Amino acid sequence: MLELNRPRHPALVIQRVHEDKLALCAALETIADALPNGVCRAECLRIASLLLPLLRKAHAYEEDVVFPAFAAAETEADPNLTIRRLRAEHVEDESFADEVTEILLAVGHGEPIGNAEALGFMLRGLFETLRRHIAFEREHVLPAILAG
Repeated sequence: MLELNRPRHPALVIQRVHEDKLALCAALETIADALPNGVCRAECLRIASLLLPLLRKAHAYEEDVVFPAFAAAETEADPNLTIRRLRAEHVEDESFADEVTEILLAVGHGEPIGNAEALGFMLRGLFETLRRHIAFEREHVLPAILAG
C-alpha cells in the first residue's frame, strides 16, 4: 500500500493512490464475478482489511494536500464547488466501503452468502462509484495541479 509520508508532488502521489484504488476495484469485481460459489474467502478477508484504511488514508491526503493545491491552481471555475462535491463523495464512499467490509468479513469467515445477486450489486456499486471518482479527478483535478 502507498506510503503517503514521503514528500512528492501531489499529482504523483494521487496517481499512485488511483492505481491502488483501481487494484481494489479489480479485486472487488473479481469477487462479484465469482459469486455465489467461486468466491475466495481469503481474498474477501484481504480486501476487507485493505479497503477502509486505503480509502481513509487517500481521502485524508486528498483533503489535506490535493484539494488546497487544486484550489490554488484552478483559474477557470470555482474550485470550491468541485471540492465540496469530492468531499461529499469521500463520505459516501467510506460509508459504502464500511458496509462492504462488514459483508466481506462475514463471507471471509465462512458465513453463507444469503443473496448473491444483492451482494454482487453492492460490490459493483462500490467499485463503479470509486472508478467514476477517479476518472473525475484524472480529468479535472490532476491537470489543474500539474499546471499549477
